[in-house]
Amino acid sequence: MRTYIALAVMVLLCAFTSSWETDFTQAKNKAQQENKYILLNFSGSDWCGPCIRMKKELFDTPAFQAFADGHLVLVNADFPRQKKNRLPKNLQQQNDQLAETYNKAGSFPYTVLLDENGKVIKGWDGFPKESPEAFINEINQGINGKR
Repeated sequence: MRTYIALAVMVLLCAFTSSWETDFTQAKNKAQQENKYILLNFSGSDWCGPCIRMKKELFDTPAFQAFADGHLVLVNADFPRQKKNRLPKNLQQQNDQLAETYNKAGSFPYTVLLDENGKVIKGWDGFPKESPEAFINEINQGINGKR
C-alpha cells in the first residue's frame, strides 16, 4: 500500500512540474495561445557549473515551478560539449540562431524574459545571487513593466 501511495505522490509531483521546451517556434505559439511570457535559458548542461547549479537551486524549486506553470513558457537552449550529449543538427542550428539573436556575448548561463512575440523584456547574465523568490519577483517586475 505504501508503495502505491509513494508512486501516486511521485506521479502528481511530475504532473505539476514545468517542462522545458526545446523548439522555440512551438514555445512562441504556446505563449501566444496561453497568454504567457517566455523564459529562455542558455545553458551548457554538461560543462557549465553555474548552469547546473541554476537548474538545481532555482529552476527545479517548488516556488519557481509553481510560478512558471502559471506565467511562463520555459525554453532551454542547450550547448552541451560531450559527444554523448550532442544535440540533433536541427536543434543545434536553432540554438545557434537563438544565441545570435539573444546571447551575442555567448554568456553561460544567460536567461532572457521575452514577450509572446520574442521581444526582450529583461535579461540575466550568470547565476542569480538571489533566492528563487527574489528571482520570481524580478520576473514579475519585468512582466508588470511590460503591461
